Amino acid sequence: MTIDLTNRVAIVTGAGGGLGRSHALALARHGARVVVNDMSATGAESVADEIRAAGGQAVAFVCSVTDRQAVQAMVDDAVKRWGSIDILVNNAGILRDRTFAKMDLDDFALVIDVHLMGSVNVTKAVWPHMREQGYGRVIFTTSSSGLYGNFGQSNYAAAKMALVGLMQTLALEGEKSGIRVNCLAPSAATQMTDGLYSEDALKGLSTDLVSPGVVALAAKDAPTRVVLLAGAGGFEQAHITMTRGIHVGASPDAALQVQANWDRIADRSDEQVPASGAAQYQHEVESAAAANRSLSAA
Repeated sequence: MTIDLTNRVAIVTGAGGGLGRSHALALARHGARVVVNDMSATGAESVADEIRAAGGQAVAFVCSVTDRQAVQAMVDDAVKRWGSIDILVNNAGILRDRTFAKMDLDDFALVIDVHLMGSVNVTKAVWPHMREQGYGRVIFTTSSSGLYGNFGQSNYAAAKMALVGLMQTLALEGEKSGIRVNCLAPSAATQMTDGLYSEDALKGLSTDLVSPGVVALAAKDAPTRVVLLAGAGGFEQAHITMTRGIHVGASPDAALQVQANWDRIADRSDEQVPASGAAQYQHEVESAAAANRSLSAA
């Protein structure tokens, strides 16, 4: 049994090296026709050549994901060439690491523009095609820095967590059109990690060990609304959950009750993974109604 992506058309951004290269090669090995996007013509052409040399189909397209017109041209070219867009792997990214106190706001905005708006630009361009054909697989690249925080990466973390929120909503909006949307949080030794970690810490973190997760998320039977963590051959899943909490109502000492009950509010027993943002309001309204019923019965 294998994952067959034959005749599926995939765009991988930032695919001229590192994780993007591994993703593009992995998708091609499973039969996908790949648009290798990168800002480096040399890198994009090299990866496309690798795919073709192995018997696959690939084309290089050089542009920044922040250039909306160029992104649209890339999507239009792929559709004209191969007839569809089935898979999008939003992988392109940059780093501008500094502590928030020392960070230039232009660097903050640039990282947001590339990671968040770059992913938005490419996804927006492929979305109508996926809706029309009733099929699509969109993968956003998030990060443990966004999920859990990382010193000196406030801009990167903000962008990466924003992509989780984007994924959650697009998964809901795309469901009726057969579009499944997920996030990948990779751990890998790439150009973006140069100088951040020791060689010993990066041993075993090959980008090739992450890409099987991309293939699984690109498959016909892929899940949706998943945050998949991957690195060193391991795979985990992250969740955004909601605890049962407490109900204090309109009591004049409500703030004091919250302060006195942090442990109960934080208790993760019977926590839930909400199906949508409406779950919070529903839970709170139901808790209030239950409290009122208890008062009435007393």
